[in-house]
Amino acid sequence: MEIVNQNKDRRTRRKSSIDLSTMVYGKIPPQARDLEEAVLGAVMLEKSAFDTIIEILKPECFYVDAHQEIFKSFQNLAQKSMPIDMLTVVEELKIKGKLDEIGGPYYITKLTNAVVSTANIEAHSRIILQKFIQRELIRISGEIIGDAYEDSTDVFDLLDDSETKMFNITNNYLKKNYEDIGNALAKAINRIDELRTSKEDISGVPSGFASIDRVTYGWQRTDLIVLAARPSVGKTALALNLARNAALHPLKPTGVGIFSLEMSASQLVQRILSAESEIPLEKIARGKLEEYEYQQLHTKGIKKLEQAPIFIDDTAALNIFEFRAKARRLVNKHNVGLIIIDYLQLMSGVGNGGANREQEISNISRNLKALAKELNIPIIALSQLSRAVETRKESKMPQLSDLRESGAIEQDADMVMFIYRPEYYETFANENGESTRGETHIKIAKHRNGSLENIKLRALLHIQKFEEWDGDSGNFLPPSGGGNWKPLNPPPAQGGDNNARLFIQKGSKMNNGEFDEGYGEEDNPF
Repeated sequence: MEIVNQNKDRRTRRKSSIDLSTMVYGKIPPQARDLEEAVLGAVMLEKSAFDTIIEILKPECFYVDAHQEIFKSFQNLAQKSMPIDMLTVVEELKIKGKLDEIGGPYYITKLTNAVVSTANIEAHSRIILQKFIQRELIRISGEIIGDAYEDSTDVFDLLDDSETKMFNITNNYLKKNYEDIGNALAKAINRIDELRTSKEDISGVPSGFASIDRVTYGWQRTDLIVLAARPSVGKTALALNLARNAALHPLKPTGVGIFSLEMSASQLVQRILSAESEIPLEKIARGKLEEYEYQQLHTKGIKKLEQAPIFIDDTAALNIFEFRAKARRLVNKHNVGLIIIDYLQLMSGVGNGGANREQEISNISRNLKALAKELNIPIIALSQLSRAVETRKESKMPQLSDLRESGAIEQDADMVMFIYRPEYYETFANENGESTRGETHIKIAKHRNGSLENIKLRALLHIQKFEEWDGDSGNFLPPSGGGNWKPLNPPPAQGGDNNARLFIQKGSKMNNGEFDEGYGEEDNPF
């Protein structure tokens, strides 16, 4: 019985081996050799044929090596503004030393004799492209299978690498064709009609600030928006306000993806909770909450935010290819309509090891703009400013030239906004003697599709919140003797609507807009 079982096992193994080989080996890669010959022959017969196929094919799309060399000779002749025919192609191949490799003048003659008409050259070219993409998918799949069998391969790196390779096929070979002005006009008129009949003034993703939306009409699709400031001015706080306002907007709630290269997801959530519940960030971070504050945190913060369409990725060393892959998944899976990056200078490029940092940032900003167009959503990228702002003796208001590490950022961006707070530079009163506490200027220094303006908001950074500027001197009394702060308005009775933003710890000093110490027991206004 044991011998019979062993023989049966051997037969089973032999059968399995044969099945595996028929799956993988003995197959010819997808190709269309006859169509390749027809296309190349048509180009040498019809003057305009090359202009038709150059937008579809590249040399590597051809399966036969000789056809690749012939197509390269077409490209060389086109660059020299020379006609493409049988004689010029033979001469070009002779100059490059490739004529004998492709089969001599006879093979070129054979290509032209095989062509009857150039009428279907575009359709033939697209079939050649399809065969090439099939071959690329087979090649990439084989590489992925090989890497997947390697124990040393990190599975998440493998996923990102696989997505990048697949994206490169789409990006490099499936290009969008031109569109005539008639179709473009029809789309533009339909868009204008929609906006005319709509009761909403905001056509993009709402910022939550009426003064900003008045200028931008919301963050527009395909736009790359750069939000720049010096460290500790409030870039992250404002960006989180924009994310929260978009996700919780009563009329146009929008999914938001936040990529934080600087802070953890937990730290960001604490900041969002502080702004939503209006409980000081320091008390939330330390967990020193009174019972009424804990209840307020749940009712005003957690319950509103737990269903908010906000997605946070806190990968520290994120490169542009990984970001691109993750952004696509967010948009496809969760219908995200706005992406925020904190911040641009912490992102790394891929490849070009010899490139300097300026070239790397240039490549990143170009990729961000291209991704915004591809995904059809706005992308807000936070950016640092150089120290030149602080060394200037004149106005400290940032300028486009202050963007750090690359001038390409201002070139690629559709909108550049700067944050300026006078108190950051220890200017606590303006020329009229009015307090500048909390005064924040959002300077729109570049706006491709709108006006340039200086918008004023009020920063309440102890609760990580920004509000519209109400025109008065602020909610807080000016400092006295280095910082005895107290509320202008009397505190509400316990159990009422506790507006925590009106209270700042007595005796504390501002440190770039944030408080060094928490509330003491004697300072609790309740």
